[in-house]
Amino acid sequence: MNIIQDLIARKLLYQTTDDKLESWLSEKPRTLYNGCDPTADSLHVGHMVALMSLRRFQQAGHRPIALVGGATGMIGDPSGKSEERKLLSESDILYNVERIKLQMARFLDFDSGDKNAALLMNNNDWISKFSFIEFLRDIGKHFPVNVMLTKDSVKSRLAREDSGLSYTEFSYMLLQSYDFVHLFRSCGCEMQIGGSDQWGNITAGIDLARRFGIETKLQGLTWHLLLKKDGKKMGKSEAGAIWLDAKKTSPYHFYQYWINIEDADVATGLYNFCERPVAEINELLAEHSRSPEKRAAQRVLAEDITQLVHGENGLKSAQNATNIFFGGEIDQIGDNEIESIFADVPSAELPRMTLDSGVLLIDALVSVKLCVSKADARRTIQQGGVYVNNRQVIDIERHLTASDLVGESTLVLRSGKKRYAVLKFK
Repeated sequence: MNIIQDLIARKLLYQTTDDKLESWLSEKPRTLYNGCDPTADSLHVGHMVALMSLRRFQQAGHRPIALVGGATGMIGDPSGKSEERKLLSESDILYNVERIKLQMARFLDFDSGDKNAALLMNNNDWISKFSFIEFLRDIGKHFPVNVMLTKDSVKSRLAREDSGLSYTEFSYMLLQSYDFVHLFRSCGCEMQIGGSDQWGNITAGIDLARRFGIETKLQGLTWHLLLKKDGKKMGKSEAGAIWLDAKKTSPYHFYQYWINIEDADVATGLYNFCERPVAEINELLAEHSRSPEKRAAQRVLAEDITQLVHGENGLKSAQNATNIFFGGEIDQIGDNEIESIFADVPSAELPRMTLDSGVLLIDALVSVKLCVSKADARRTIQQGGVYVNNRQVIDIERHLTASDLVGESTLVLRSGKKRYAVLKFK
């Protein structure tokens, strides 16, 4: 299955500038690009659609360019936004660029040495060389304002009564369009890909190339935005975005997001992020529709995407954490991992020296508020409802010592099946 047929089968293809794009791509390897503005120090799940698309094109023999918007990121794309983005400082942008580069390398092969080895570029390298007057004379004169006003990214903002569109944002289209021209001239890049909200920017770049006298026909392709059935963005939790940086979203919480995804949305996740053949995904979805309670589709999705983003060790860590949270015995793991797994449970801190003589378990249960009183704690232990590091304890005289620590300074207490608490000794 060629790349276009694969995108169609995965229900990802939205628009193309040429209905013969499939045959055009089959003629020879092409160079294509997608841009990403460094508005944060990590990419999130929403960016993964672009990264996976570039990855699929590379696997199909084409050369992808991952463009980091060091210049455009200082302005902010108005596409799909109801208000102007907060402008970042140059130092923040530079820091974010370096962080994002590391994450892109997980998805694309930059070091193969082959003709289709991916390129990583920063548009600040060429945009910053223009003076303001030079940019207006050399680039701005090729942009008819009436054409810019017809673009959805501009029209949608101008139509809102509660927000306008600044000249800064209005200029964004010029910068992104010139990227396409520059990449064609410097790298032979003939196609830009992006989400459906980028259609106006993509076609503006193609039009700019024509006005510059570039005779080669440049191409554009967009995919459906990553939305859930309810119309909300996929990759958002109550706590915010699901980040690709393990320090911002731990492998455990990343894994849990996909394990708990609704049945109505699991197909979208599988088609977008799993590299299994479409036929295999369809079989999995058919099995899931017959036995949704087994959540086989969610499990495959969670495993595949977590391994892709966090590697084999990250997946094992997430699965181990999941097993712990659902009752598996807790062996030696780090304090950071414990804090990640049990980020939302009560905790308490006691002096480290108290472990020398031992801390009565009854007192510990009260200190972390798993029990309301010592009598309640004693009764809960006698009834078999207390666990230290997920191991049942029935001795009311049990003392906690340094041997109970599973992290450098922490242990985990549990009352009943689901009520957890973390006890720290500093």
